[in-house]
Amino acid sequence: MRDRLYVELADGDLRLVKLAETHREALRAVCAADADIWPIYSSSFGPDHFDASFTALIGHDARMPYAIVDGDRLVGMTAYLRPDWSAETVEIGNSYIHPDARGTGFNGRVKRLMLDHAFGAGIRRIEFRIDERNKRSQAAVAKLGCTKEGVLRSERITWTGYVRDTGLWSLLAAEWRARS
Repeated sequence: MRDRLYVELADGDLRLVKLAETHREALRAVCAADADIWPIYSSSFGPDHFDASFTALIGHDARMPYAIVDGDRLVGMTAYLRPDWSAETVEIGNSYIHPDARGTGFNGRVKRLMLDHAFGAGIRRIEFRIDERNKRSQAAVAKLGCTKEGVLRSERITWTGYVRDTGLWSLLAAEWRARS
């Protein structure tokens, strides 16, 4: 199933390319464009932590990361996370988009491409786990039709040492088909 799910995706000039070592320097520059955002992420891709976080992301079997490319420009990253093939579930996360692409509908295009593909590949439930402080991401998944199922209290300790409450959001294949 991993081979069916983790493939390169495209919609016009938008491409999701498997994140690889060759993307390190371009992504480093993109992630440095908003150093103030990293405290609401589980791990930091800011300048002081970028190399360790990048290496962990591309080297972890439970993560299927993508470089987000708009035309010829790398503009961010996203990933399928923690696939459970027997339950036909996966999480979408580790998403970051350059500030100048935010608020343009670009993130919605990225997520719709990932959702369409995952559901088409046999996934029946997709989760989003979002820091309760991250109101922008919560609004974005709500616009996609996701349901907030609840809050996982003290669910993880972030790279800053903050004990995070995590909103658990989901979208089912049948719900997605009904919206499309």
